[in-house]
Amino acid sequence: MIHPGKILGLSTALALSMVAPVAPAAAAPASASARPLYKDASAPVESRVDDLLARMTLDEKIAQITTVWEGKVALFDDRLQLDLAKLRAAYPAGLGHFARPSDAKAGVSPRVAPGRTPRQTVALVNALQKWAMTETRLGIPILFHEEGLHGYAAVGATSFPQAIAMASSFDPAMLREVNQVIAREIRSRGVSLVLSPVVDIARDPRWGRIEETFGEDPYLAGEMGVAAVEGLQGEGRARQLRPGKVFATLKHLTGHGQPESGTNVGPAPYSERELRENFFPPFEQVVKRTGIEAVMASYNEIDGVPSHANRWLLEDVLRREWGFKGAVVSDYSAVDQLMSIHHIAPDLEGAAIRALDAGVDADLPDGISYAKLGKLVREGKVSEAKVDQAVRRMLDLKFRAGLFENPYADAAASEKITNNAEARALALTAAQRSITLLKNDGMLPLKPEGSIAIIGPSAAVARLGGYYGEPPHKVSILDGIRAKVGKRASIVFAQGVKITDNDDWWEDKVVKSDPAENRRLIAQAVEAARNVDRIILTLGDTEQSSREGWASSHLGDRPSLDLVGEQQELFDALKALGKPITVILINGRPASTVKISEQANAILEGWYLGEQGGNAVADVLFGDVNPGGKLPVTIPRSVGQLPIFYNAKPSARRGYLFDTTDPLYPFGYGLSYTTFELSQPKLAVSRIGVGGQTTVSLAVRNSGAREGDEVVQLYIRDKVSSVTRPIKELKGFQRVTLKPGETRTVSFAITPESLQMWNGRMERVVEPGEFEIMTGNSSVALQSTTLTVTP
Repeated sequence: MIHPGKILGLSTALALSMVAPVAPAAAAPASASARPLYKDASAPVESRVDDLLARMTLDEKIAQITTVWEGKVALFDDRLQLDLAKLRAAYPAGLGHFARPSDAKAGVSPRVAPGRTPRQTVALVNALQKWAMTETRLGIPILFHEEGLHGYAAVGATSFPQAIAMASSFDPAMLREVNQVIAREIRSRGVSLVLSPVVDIARDPRWGRIEETFGEDPYLAGEMGVAAVEGLQGEGRARQLRPGKVFATLKHLTGHGQPESGTNVGPAPYSERELRENFFPPFEQVVKRTGIEAVMASYNEIDGVPSHANRWLLEDVLRREWGFKGAVVSDYSAVDQLMSIHHIAPDLEGAAIRALDAGVDADLPDGISYAKLGKLVREGKVSEAKVDQAVRRMLDLKFRAGLFENPYADAAASEKITNNAEARALALTAAQRSITLLKNDGMLPLKPEGSIAIIGPSAAVARLGGYYGEPPHKVSILDGIRAKVGKRASIVFAQGVKITDNDDWWEDKVVKSDPAENRRLIAQAVEAARNVDRIILTLGDTEQSSREGWASSHLGDRPSLDLVGEQQELFDALKALGKPITVILINGRPASTVKISEQANAILEGWYLGEQGGNAVADVLFGDVNPGGKLPVTIPRSVGQLPIFYNAKPSARRGYLFDTTDPLYPFGYGLSYTTFELSQPKLAVSRIGVGGQTTVSLAVRNSGAREGDEVVQLYIRDKVSSVTRPIKELKGFQRVTLKPGETRTVSFAITPESLQMWNGRMERVVEPGEFEIMTGNSSVALQSTTLTVTP
């Protein structure tokens, strides 16, 4: 780890002087007339790129489209401080891209090698930038990137609920605020690019990465994706990076969220129609509505062509159809995998040729394939113009980030802004608004009195989910409840079971906990709960039992949707006591909890709730917060129902022998401590032309005794169409807060975009006919009216 007071062995005073906003050597040319155009901040970005590119050697160009991550350990001394001699020797042509400066060792758990603090990260970033700006021939700054899926994945940063949880809020405005905080915490350390958000639709809950998504629906994923990018980069389509903002990276294009067999990086054998109707829309919405500057291709293949070699996907669709102007970056080692996994290239050189030709501009995380491009150009196997195109896009990011003028960060400012009171308050609000009430027989909200048993594998630990950071404060459910009730109620705790021996997301090996030991823990839990009034039981996952399976040595997908280990036995044993029992699900993917759903008195779905999760759960349990979340995914009864999603085709799910096709819980579902009445939808105009639009409105009334939130949802179905269409599609939603007795009119615009489809010639059109317009508070509780569209 870098010592807080030293960089490169320099004194503290010199180290701190390196956080000055402008590097002296780069900002003080001998004369204005001698300044190269690319250093003129007043010149157009395109002209600056042209000027710089014309001055670069081939080796300097290759440096700009390659990265260092695992290889950065070789640049440090035994105290993990940057060694200038090693840096100069390793990168004589400069260094284009540096991955995750906040971590200590690439790919190593922060529990094993604690990451860098804000001050240490800034010291490293500034030292690298000073070298790049003052010692390399052209003074090209380095582009740094970090992970920020649900908070900056670094020491001291704020940890928000996991993406799947924030999708449950159905609150894009809140998500935008969350990403504003993520952006400023990352940018404060001198980093300009974040690998977020994920807008893959998640349509197979066996897949461990479902936690990283905004759920199964294209419209919801698109709206949340737009909000996330606006939070990270700023609203509007301005391409110049603003203060306190970072460039977002839209990922993973595409098909990633429904891999064959539910296993990560598995093939996505889907037709062009399936891609255009379901997988493309969230990406297209973000590209067309925001200033997104980076897109990451997906690991999987589509119809035999891996995305990193798919020119149709990255050039024809992304750039030509949607108008994307930024850079396409690879997923980690995905270019190399064109050789090692997909076998469409015989070697790394072949992989580099395929990816560059397809439109991949940067090779992450260590550039081992693109490092071959210099040799390939010299041998005449790759056009230097092709390399120039990729270099141009990566340089463009640096100019638009303002790195040539201000590559440095301020450590004191970073410490002040990171995990401040405002950020922690927002983390609490986000967790509160993400919790979904699935069942309640009247047990909730609880009164802070009597005796309560808090039991379960996630009761005394704050589970953050994959790509987690290291916040300075984490509140477990047990701690949150104890703080809430104080001395007004007696609290007893028992772990009940362990799920996995380890819960470190980074650790390769996953071992289920010993059944015999778990049964001993179950017996202890039963004794602890025997004389209490009520039981609160946490069940679900650890960060190991559902996660990204990024290698055969690091798996994360599962063929079952049942709770892992002896968790069901724990529930059964506690239920046998005859006590009222509330279940809190803390998990990364939907679980088939049929028996628990039948027998528990109340169930909360929390997913992973971030650093303030324990306080948020306590607020909901005891009624200080009325839950208003909705499910962004369909929860199956069993793995045999897969694939199961609400927007099925009409011929799907005819029925099963001896069981039902109905899900355990439908998409868009969630209860409240109050009740709501939704009126029949009314169209402003019930007949429009194919290019026309109208508005649908309904009244929402809080018919209960307390204030609460309802998520009003709009679904549309084309009754008769030239090609098959889903039985319903989400086309609008709005979360509203109503006081008891309050009524509000909610309206949705119905535009040609709401009604369009891809016809048999793969043309996007609105076909004349009748459309069923449905509104309600879930995908199954709907009322409808009919809209007629004329030629």
